[in-house]
Amino acid sequence: MSLKPPMLSRNSIVALAVILALSGCKKQGDKTGLQVQSGVASWYGHPFDGRLTANGETYDMEKMTAAHRTLPFGTVLHVENLDNKKTTEVRINDRGPFVQDRIIDLSHAAAQTISMPGIANVRLEVISVPPTRAAEVFAVQVGAFQQRIQAENLQARLQSKYGTAQLIFRDRSQQWSVLVGLEPTVEGANTLASQLDKNDGPAFVVLVDSTP
Repeated sequence: MSLKPPMLSRNSIVALAVILALSGCKKQGDKTGLQVQSGVASWYGHPFDGRLTANGETYDMEKMTAAHRTLPFGTVLHVENLDNKKTTEVRINDRGPFVQDRIIDLSHAAAQTISMPGIANVRLEVISVPPTRAAEVFAVQVGAFQQRIQAENLQARLQSKYGTAQLIFRDRSQQWSVLVGLEPTVEGANTLASQLDKNDGPAFVVLVDSTP
């Protein structure tokens, strides 16, 4: 005797579709490596308070914001201080930190919330990302110059070698840097970063913003 497969109701089909969609989103997040991240956090206040952030906002060190190198602007993060288990939530509106071995720069207010006087070991978890945004492209940021002409010289040399290099001014640090390459994945940008001459300065993979 053959058995007929059970019939699914319309509600069951809708529920199954939602589960599959959520499962697909989780896999995509895991592939980018941005859903959960652990490392060292720092914070910034004066003299950066009042300067423009990378997304064009005026930085207010008493608001719950943060700088991250590769997360889209508007991403909301859950931040846990692993040293004391205190937590907070921040919104990404800036780029950084451009210091080796650090993964996020918190605002003064956010750092105070989790009792972080200087640097601390933290765990970041993505709560939400903007529903609509452009396709993600990554580059490698190198150099940090007070004088634009120095950055232009580096830009010309790297452009002739790698095909694309653009000049960028970070209002927060008041410095000129160069973005090299246009890669569709973080992995591709990391590979490019490993090929750059270390004499050009530290290399940081960043998300290319439409208004850097």
